[in-house]
Amino acid sequence: MAKAVLVTKIGSIYDDLPEERYHFPRQYLGRMEACVDDWIIYYEPGRLTVGSARREGRRAYFATACVDRVEADQARPEHFYAFVRDYLEFDRAVPFKEGTHYYESKLGNPDGTTNAGTAQNAVRRIPDHEYDLILQAGFAPLLTSGRASADQNVGLGFSEEALAFDRPLVERLVARPFRDAAFAVAVKTAYQDTCAITGFKIINGGGRLEVQAAHIRPVANRGPDSVRNGIALCGTMHWMFDRGLISVDDDLSILVARDRVPDTVVRLINPSGRARGPERVDFRPHPNFLAYHRREVFKG
Repeated sequence: MAKAVLVTKIGSIYDDLPEERYHFPRQYLGRMEACVDDWIIYYEPGRLTVGSARREGRRAYFATACVDRVEADQARPEHFYAFVRDYLEFDRAVPFKEGTHYYESKLGNPDGTTNAGTAQNAVRRIPDHEYDLILQAGFAPLLTSGRASADQNVGLGFSEEALAFDRPLVERLVARPFRDAAFAVAVKTAYQDTCAITGFKIINGGGRLEVQAAHIRPVANRGPDSVRNGIALCGTMHWMFDRGLISVDDDLSILVARDRVPDTVVRLINPSGRARGPERVDFRPHPNFLAYHRREVFKG
């Protein structure tokens, strides 16, 4: 087994859906097969293509996942898919270089410049300690602060003593309480703590934000802990969304189950009839997950 960094971007010529699969040519087959049952980190490069426009990418590590299996692409010769599980986005995108420190040591030349040849590899193996360092940097907001337990009322179950145990960090991060907390922080941040359906940003008497992070495709049905599989909702809308009384179309139009929702509740919905999405286009709900909700959950 081996760990690796996988380069993926919006507008790629490959059929990537990082939450579920990574598409790659034969030249990387050996490296990917070595990663089966081990962990990878996704990296977004500097240049992206969104529609017909180019824009700057984050040049950062943004998520981790475990490789489940590798299969041949039946539609495209000499190409393969790596299917993943336990996808989890970082709460902080980690730059490939901070100061003079490269998280991947192979990317740094002795003179301090970046090794462009190595950086162009779409699949790069990394040792366990470099993987752990990137993980610690990506989840620093949760590992070093009390926001998760204070804002989300989620008990992580990690004390300073527990974090000091000689045990791979990833083994602690796959626990459901931590994953729930990380997902909540990422989704609420993307939506600026505002309900996507009502447009309300409610703060209770104790100063606590009332917005909640909802999975679009439920975790119980293989829904990933991804911002693109999440939507920020107030308590009432979260309850209705989970029970299929409301849903969202691909263009963010709000769908309401016919004759099932009282007018008093309908009047709370954003007057535009559209859900409020994150400012970052690539953080908005992915059509695959929205389609699943409409097909399997929505009662319209």
